[in-house]
Amino acid sequence: MSLFHVTRQGLMAAGTALALTLGAFSGAHAQTPPGVLIVGQIAEPKALDPAAVTAVNDFRILMNIYDGLVRYKDGTLEVEPALATSWDISEDGTVYTFTLREGVTFHDGSAFNADAVKFNFDRMLNEDHPYHDTGPFPLAFFFSGVTSTEVVDDLTVRFTLDGPYAPFLSNLAYPTGLIVSPAAVEQHGADFGRNPSGTGPFTFGEWRSNEAVVIEANPNYWDGAPDLQAVVFRPITDANTRTAEMLAGGIDLMVEVPPVALSEFQGDTYTIHEQAGPHVWFLILNAKEGPFADVRVRQAANYAVNKEALVNEVLEGTAEVAAGPTPPAFAWAYNPDLEPYPYDPEKARALIAEAGAEGAELTFFVTEGGSGMLDPVAMGTAIQADLEAVGFDVKIETYEWNTFLGEVNPGLEGKADMAEMAWMTNDPDTLPFLALRTAAWPDQGGFNSGYYSNPEVDKLLEAARVATDQDERARLYKEMQVIVQEDAPWVFVANWKQNAVTSDKVENFALQPSFFLLLDDVVKN
Repeated sequence: MSLFHVTRQGLMAAGTALALTLGAFSGAHAQTPPGVLIVGQIAEPKALDPAAVTAVNDFRILMNIYDGLVRYKDGTLEVEPALATSWDISEDGTVYTFTLREGVTFHDGSAFNADAVKFNFDRMLNEDHPYHDTGPFPLAFFFSGVTSTEVVDDLTVRFTLDGPYAPFLSNLAYPTGLIVSPAAVEQHGADFGRNPSGTGPFTFGEWRSNEAVVIEANPNYWDGAPDLQAVVFRPITDANTRTAEMLAGGIDLMVEVPPVALSEFQGDTYTIHEQAGPHVWFLILNAKEGPFADVRVRQAANYAVNKEALVNEVLEGTAEVAAGPTPPAFAWAYNPDLEPYPYDPEKARALIAEAGAEGAELTFFVTEGGSGMLDPVAMGTAIQADLEAVGFDVKIETYEWNTFLGEVNPGLEGKADMAEMAWMTNDPDTLPFLALRTAAWPDQGGFNSGYYSNPEVDKLLEAARVATDQDERARLYKEMQVIVQEDAPWVFVANWKQNAVTSDKVENFALQPSFFLLLDDVVKN
């Protein structure tokens, strides 16, 4: 029997009180209320402060509570107006002036204006800001080039950058650029992440730890009130349990369906949704200490892992083998000349012998489930077997997603030799800049958890992010991919096509290439 019980007395949606109760069920379908969408998430959110989190699991909630100055156009990664109605860019690409939408208020009733925008970016970027201590701000890298945010007038704000930065608009559309209420930050301080207030289509209702995050329709949303009364995000970390809940009717929408479970959702009762996007699933290798400090051993790991078998047998053909750090969804920046490391255990053994690493003991961090992690326990077990087949002694340590991030993001030094990881990104700059540069080592605030360092890669990435010509950016990224593939700081595993399942009660739902859940147009019968 599966038991889930949430009671929300006085849940206000579209001006009427809604008491939501999901009781126990056994065998028969549970009846979820019309107008209330129950979403099965892969984990509990870490926080509901967009500046303080990094996981798509959290972003999927946040994108429904907040807006940014700009957003991704439906079904694309192209930028369109949101809280800003228009913008001008200086000829040298260093000054962005935004005209803001008039008459928008935050959920707490305070006004959205240029002062609010300045507050958001100053809080994130200026250590002397009075509310900088409400962080941390792990993706502030996105806006590190901003030297000032200036209030021109109530509805005009100007950003000055230290140089041209091609991904700036795209980064503003990413969740790190979502605008929070200054009044709510001032009221709640470090607890703002549990008391969010934005301008989005849904307002925050409640967060019951390890049970549910409830958001409610915002009837005054500037872009039109949602059709749903409320959305309940349930953290169900075990994929098999999440599947069972979906089949039993306890949830209406399930994200990241295990490939082996897709066949259970056939027929008219369910709809399977798929959407390609910029995703890469990889293994971080500790290039600073231990066996993987030797490039030959890192290359050996890439030859040892049978990625075709992982994609076809574990992932049931829902992904493609990755050739390098840049997802092929970024067609203009992807290097099509790269071929994935072939499965060649004999070559792996030869490289290991050449490096004197036979029998090396490896500690491998695996997560029970996480954003875009592709059946991580089964993947980790298969990878362990492949590595042991070429002579390594591999010990797996398994963690819940947020605990896993707490172990991996600060760096693997002194803890592990390798770790699973997945990124879904908005620009070809994002992942390599945050996770492959020398200046992105964890002690410098980045996500280069394996401590990879190559000065040539650093130069290429720095040049690509300031290049204003897309053809030149593409050339630099393609050159970077060749070097990184040869250096093998990661085992390049797979590029995934994301999926979700909805019940026949759900209409107007579509996945986005950004991997976010946008629910303001969804209908639940």
